[in-house]
Amino acid sequence: MKKERIDLPKVEGHHCFACGTENPKGLNLSFYRSGDAICTDVVLDRHYVGWENMAHGGIISTLFDEVMSWTILYLKRLFFVTRKMEVRYMRPVLIGVPLTVKGTITDDSQSPRIMAKAEMLDKEGRILAK
Repeated sequence: MKKERIDLPKVEGHHCFACGTENPKGLNLSFYRSGDAICTDVVLDRHYVGWENMAHGGIISTLFDEVMSWTILYLKRLFFVTRKMEVRYMRPVLIGVPLTVKGTITDDSQSPRIMAKAEMLDKEGRILAK
């Protein structure tokens, strides 16, 4: 059974590289809720290449940081900063293909210190990085 998609309101008028509407060089991400996850769909273009036809690892990290931020901000209504993040790159992330980045909360027992995780999936649902 497919989970219902609930689009989240976009914050207008700021320059955030990841989600800002006023940054012409940014990713201009939009987010939606699917079950207990906050997600964004993205197709990275050649401006975000690292090697050959693969996305730069820093862009993947940016996507993870942003989706986890939106996950905590939206689901817990808390503003915070990232304390620590670890990324495991599992498969090449190719430029020009549809990707879904999904964030979920893994531990909120020590609020306001909250743990989250992110995954990047291709259109077949394979995990490319986490």
